[in-house]
Amino acid sequence: MSAYAGVRIVDFSQGVAGPMAAMLIGDFEAEIVKVEPPGGDRAKDQPGYLAFNRNKQVLTLDLETAEGLAAAKRLIAGADVAIFDDAPGRLEVLGLDAATLTAAHPALVHAWAPPYGTTGRWSQLKPDPLLLTGMTAVAFRQGAYADQPIHLVLPLTSYAQAVLGAGAIGSALYERSRSGRGQGLVVSGLQAAGEIAPTVRIDGIPPLPRGIPPGANPRYRLYQCADGEWFFLGTLFTNFYRNAFRALGLEDAFEALEVDMVAARDLLSGMFSAMTRDEALDLLHAHDVPCAPVRWREEWFEGPAVAEGGLRRTLAHPSLGEVAMPAPPADLRGTPGSVRSLPRPIAQAPAWSARALPAGASASGGPLAGVKVLNLGTVIAGAYAGAILSNFGADVIKIESLEADPFRSDGAQFVGYNRGSRGLGLDLKQPAARELFLDLAKQADIVIDNYRLGVRSRLGIDYPALKAVNPRIISCSINAYGDKGERAALPGFDPLLQSEGGMMAAQGGQGDPILHTIAVNDVATAAVVSASVIAALNARERTGEGQEVITSLMAQSLLFQLGEMVTYDGRPPNDLGGEDCIGTSALRRFYACADGWIGLSAESVSEVAAVGTLLGVDMGDAPLAEARDGVLATRLEAAFALRPRAETLDTLLAAGVAAAPVLRSEEVLTDPWLAENRTLDRWTHDRLGGVRGVRGYADFDRTPGGFRHPTPDHAQNTAAVLASYGLSAERIAELFACGAVFGGGDMS
Repeated sequence: MSAYAGVRIVDFSQGVAGPMAAMLIGDFEAEIVKVEPPGGDRAKDQPGYLAFNRNKQVLTLDLETAEGLAAAKRLIAGADVAIFDDAPGRLEVLGLDAATLTAAHPALVHAWAPPYGTTGRWSQLKPDPLLLTGMTAVAFRQGAYADQPIHLVLPLTSYAQAVLGAGAIGSALYERSRSGRGQGLVVSGLQAAGEIAPTVRIDGIPPLPRGIPPGANPRYRLYQCADGEWFFLGTLFTNFYRNAFRALGLEDAFEALEVDMVAARDLLSGMFSAMTRDEALDLLHAHDVPCAPVRWREEWFEGPAVAEGGLRRTLAHPSLGEVAMPAPPADLRGTPGSVRSLPRPIAQAPAWSARALPAGASASGGPLAGVKVLNLGTVIAGAYAGAILSNFGADVIKIESLEADPFRSDGAQFVGYNRGSRGLGLDLKQPAARELFLDLAKQADIVIDNYRLGVRSRLGIDYPALKAVNPRIISCSINAYGDKGERAALPGFDPLLQSEGGMMAAQGGQGDPILHTIAVNDVATAAVVSASVIAALNARERTGEGQEVITSLMAQSLLFQLGEMVTYDGRPPNDLGGEDCIGTSALRRFYACADGWIGLSAESVSEVAAVGTLLGVDMGDAPLAEARDGVLATRLEAAFALRPRAETLDTLLAAGVAAAPVLRSEEVLTDPWLAENRTLDRWTHDRLGGVRGVRGYADFDRTPGGFRHPTPDHAQNTAAVLASYGLSAERIAELFACGAVFGGGDMS
């Protein structure tokens, strides 16, 4: 049996985010009935529908009729979880809102995934990631050559909302196992945008400049070779960067060029342009330099790395033939997930009996209150998972060596990715420190690391060692390529998987590849790790045992392209970007008004007619087929450029056309609609002062979470952490004296 076996879910959502959240739980054997309207899911004709709704039974009900609504409510009465993604106000009209349903069914977890926010004018727009990335400034976070927003061809916000939703639902189910009570929860599109591209501003510290498509830093950049092929050099850490210079016979020049980024870029570009890509990669790999070729996603998905990692599944479809899709993104070794079927239509709902659970004590401080996490994770993927878990109520300890997290800085990124933890300094190279770590693990619930393969074993803290002291421990390990196959021991960073996994090629389209300056695979992994260890907590409630969890950046290079990876003969092509991509068509793209940018998403005949009438533009014979940079787009550009943004948006919305403002990063801090939706909060860092950042990744009605701690300085809370784990003052003093621990000595 898997982690969610026996859990019943009724999924009323459509598109990507809600269905994929349910899918991630259904992969672990939850029984899911997906309720669709008579016309079907709005995304039913897209290849991704087959993946987002795998392992589900599909039931057609018309909720606009009394009979259909009554049938839906009977189904909900026997469910553990009900998932919705309607715009604000719609569920209240139907009597399907959280307050109504949890009052009638106290054990129900009601999960709402609104496409944008929970209130305000923009929350009523039709779902479209283009509009969401615009109104949250994600479109201005992507590197560009021109001063304009960039449309990301992957629906990253939808994928993030799905994974956060799965983790939030799992958290509510875990809390329910203790209290016997369900609750309402919300994971909005705004929260998803905040997870993939968190806004963090530290008073007095200016934000980093916007990046450029190849990457601005010579050590972390795309390079083109003599044969016209591209690769990414991923030497984020200095030791790897030095190895690259050593490989090129430039070691004597390293010290000078390490600080002169322009000269280093020009020198490296010149040297790599004289080699074929294979020559460059062979040379760099021989010196343990992280690098990867730019390839298309189809080649990646069909290639040996994905196969060796066990990350490809195939199923038979009655009319499409063989359908391939990515496997579940994390391997729960004790209660593994599986892809058992494509969506299966059913004629009538199953006869689920109502749930009645014994009452217990509710959590205080979030659904994961009482869960103890020892987080050895560094950089983004591992560290950021701790922030998500802490926001859901867990007590997270960030453990660092004397050298510190190599990503540590006073910059906004580090502060945002590590909020909510307490800091512990531990030198695991010392036997006394390893003994201490195992003592802490006896009390902990979860250990997270992102060491290279084999490091845990050398340190004596791998899963068998942890299990020996605590059979209930959940140990989650992250690396670049998983723990199977020839690549498993290789170092790796987010852009290497962007490169080889096809993300860069897709965003670049027929032009040069483009680096996502959002660390896509890192932030994806953080969300997957949090959802996966939460699934393991739920499994432990049933089995009494912990387990090992393995995931990788490679797994997320597939998950955050899940819909695009679904493969069968004759599938329609995926969207492609281009240099400074501005949209997918003339009527779904960004436009500059006289005083700012807007996002336009007009995809119906009535919307197209309204745009032409309002702007006085001849829309031509087939406007919906017009390219993003063709004749119609040029006409629309000229018309929008003469109009003020606010007035234009008012006019378009009044005519029923989906449009929204595109904000720059600084506008996010003062935007009234984002403030109305409580997107950001203000808090105080102990040393840096005032910070504005993401308020949270989910909202829980009955057990609200939130960040209880600011981002810790290096080993800031060492003595206090050890005291909270029950160590005596005498032992703490001994550990400091021998150097096993270091840092803050205040035990309060």
